Amino acid sequence: MSKYNLYIFLLLFSTTILSGCAAVAVTGVAAGASVAADKRTTGTVIEDQSIELKATEAIFSNKELRKMIHVNFTSFNTIVLVTGEAPTEELRQTVIELVRNIQKVTSVHNEITIAGPSSFISRSSDSVITSKVKTKLVTDKQATALSTKVVTEKGVVYLMGLITREQADAATELARKTGGVQKVVRLFQYID
Repeated sequence: MSKYNLYIFLLLFSTTILSGCAAVAVTGVAAGASVAADKRTTGTVIEDQSIELKATEAIFSNKELRKMIHVNFTSFNTIVLVTGEAPTEELRQTVIELVRNIQKVTSVHNEITIAGPSSFISRSSDSVITSKVKTKLVTDKQATALSTKVVTEKGVVYLMGLITREQADAATELARKTGGVQKVVRLFQYID
């Protein structure tokens, strides 16, 4: 392990112990460093943030829909991953249509399961899994943590990013070997 990786690991570990929140520690370090390594243009990064905000606003502005579902939106390079739960196929499709109608969205991955909204405990467990995967990515030389987005829903880890196939394979293998991961879904865009 290089001094840099050891430093990052120790920083993440100590911050996690002190704060009690692994997700915040990993996300904060990774977010600060990822800006420099992100292969998207600044305009695309801003557009992705805008897409996520617009999707969230579309759900929150519909009080009845908001009460019945739990969904998350992750946009990377204008491709949107929608995860969560909806009690019926009709509500699931309503959410997906709202996202598809957002300007600049090029594609939507519909990973909403037909079920009631997940519990806070389940979501917390998913946050811990995401943190573990991100920590492994940060400390691995082959994988590229700074160019990989990690989303976990019910133990399923979704990986997004603009990376090489070799980096994607390394990131996937690290995620698969992480405790609590049920399945890994690759949603990468390859640059090689």
